Amino acid sequence: MNGKNEQRAGLLYGVGAYSMWGFVPIFWPLLKPSGAVEILAHRMVWSLAVVGAALLVVRRWAWIGELARDRRKMGLISIAATIIAVNWGLYIWAVNNGQVVEASLSYFINPLVTIAMGVLLLGERLRPVQWIAVATGLTAVLVLAIGYGRPPWISLVLAFSFATYGLLKKKADMGGLESLAAETAVLFLPALGFLLWLAATGTSTFTTGGAGHGVLLAATGIVTAVPLIFFGAAAIRVPLSTLGLLQYLAPVFQFALGIAYFHEEMPPERWAGFALVWLALSLLTWDALRNARRNRTLAAKLLATAAAAPATPETSGDAQFPDGAEATWSARWTPSGKAD
Repeated sequence: MNGKNEQRAGLLYGVGAYSMWGFVPIFWPLLKPSGAVEILAHRMVWSLAVVGAALLVVRRWAWIGELARDRRKMGLISIAATIIAVNWGLYIWAVNNGQVVEASLSYFINPLVTIAMGVLLLGERLRPVQWIAVATGLTAVLVLAIGYGRPPWISLVLAFSFATYGLLKKKADMGGLESLAAETAVLFLPALGFLLWLAATGTSTFTTGGAGHGVLLAATGIVTAVPLIFFGAAAIRVPLSTLGLLQYLAPVFQFALGIAYFHEEMPPERWAGFALVWLALSLLTWDALRNARRNRTLAAKLLATAAAAPATPETSGDAQFPDGAEATWSARWTPSGKAD
């Protein structure tokens, strides 16, 4: 019963995290007349304050010394921080300039970009269905480019920057709260310096916009940190396959907001492009779930065979897995459909 309660709590945390990410486009326009760069700088500064408070609560500090001594990991975190700053800044600009639908497209195509990067950079091999999904995604981008009269550059930059950020985070191998703290610490001084410069030149909206506006700018730290804390709570309670499905809640909500709340236009060619992307994601999801089910079945058979076999000097102790089967047993599904 306790396990079921944990999974139920994890599911609620996951839905909460992705719902907050899905509805965050409503928040950024509230910060006008602040520009995207000023909002981004406040997000960096106040995020560190919120994450620092969270670290005080959980009392996790040992990682700071370890990170400071590991120059390779520190370099990865610094590059990741720079890339996520570009991602955050462009997303805020897109939302505040009437491009919510195109911004939501980036989250739909991000799994396809992640898979493509796995093939090109990590030498991963794809299953046939994954190849079909990637080809369908490329077709969707072409259809959207023809419809827009230009490539959907906002979606592409957001998707590629976030996929690159994810790759760097995977290589850095840090916990979610710790890595966010390290990234915001890297960004803190440049962001604070920019805000002080705005204040010195009289162009800051933090003080001139009134107390309410200042509170909203400070709330960017909460808007950034709380969904990540919820996501971390979900990640340790539910299977990654469940998180892989929940991740589509955010772009679905953003897409709906773009049409129903921000009243963005959806000409036929844009519908066609989105339909192809959704088809590609459906193929990926079906293939990932089928592969995960197959792996669980194989693992159960291997354990049953090992349990039924008589104990001999060769089979006593750890169960002997056929070549490659142990990797199947320990593999965890990720949104890209590959073993982690």
